[in-house]
Amino acid sequence: MSQTIYAIASRDSDLSSLKAAIDKADLAATLDASVGTYTVFAPSNAAFNTFLQANGFASLNDVPVAALKQILLNHVLATRVTSGDIATGYVSTLAKGAASSTRNLSMFINNASGVKINGISNVTKADIMATNGVIHKVDAVIGLLTIVTHALANPNFTSLVAALTRNDMPDFVGILGGTASSPFTVFAPTNAAFTSLLGELGLPNLAAVPTATLENVLKYHVVAGASVASTDLVNNMSVTTFQGGMSTITTTGGAKITDANNRVSNIILTDVQCSNGIVHAIDRVLLP
Repeated sequence: MSQTIYAIASRDSDLSSLKAAIDKADLAATLDASVGTYTVFAPSNAAFNTFLQANGFASLNDVPVAALKQILLNHVLATRVTSGDIATGYVSTLAKGAASSTRNLSMFINNASGVKINGISNVTKADIMATNGVIHKVDAVIGLLTIVTHALANPNFTSLVAALTRNDMPDFVGILGGTASSPFTVFAPTNAAFTSLLGELGLPNLAAVPTATLENVLKYHVVAGASVASTDLVNNMSVTTFQGGMSTITTTGGAKITDANNRVSNIILTDVQCSNGIVHAIDRVLLP
């Protein structure tokens, strides 16, 4: 007999921690509704134990209710997505981060080899059908990703991550992974964009980019203290960057950024919502 998502979690001994978390976060009524179109990525008991230990909690009771609720909602999609419908790309969860009270957090799903969520959690059992949606069991709790951890999750940003973490750079991981200057807006160049830049500069690899050049370039892709969504972009909009220089956004014929050298980059992916800001992908590295 078909049952709700909550009822299935309640009777599965390996989802007892999830059931307890749902109760604590007051989400039982939502996930026990007789009809619905939810997709729940359900962490196992072992996944919850790892999460608690990693975050210094002795038990589930020690996790603040507000934080727990957002973490749980980050495992839920508003639409029913079965394994046959899962594709690599971004979807929106029901969670919200500190950077926005109106936009839902993004989740990156990669089905290149199995199904991996946000680069950290693997689907171990798919398509447990419920009357109000579907459950996919996962082996890790899916936390609220920052600008940095979202970049790490997407293999199209490996060059950007390598640049941000080069040992002669400032602590970009600490800055863009934190909240001190948040919210951030990051225009994130793809791997292809970095490859093109190296050809443009006549350099053999990322390691050959001079320290000062790379630091200024990376800062030039960041807007600190503002979360600028695609709906906020207007034609001929001037943007002051973390580096101090300006760039210009145009929207005619598709959103583009013109840098200080009059070079144009297309915004090819918008509104990857993170807990501390928002990311848009671009197809050319900007130069201050």
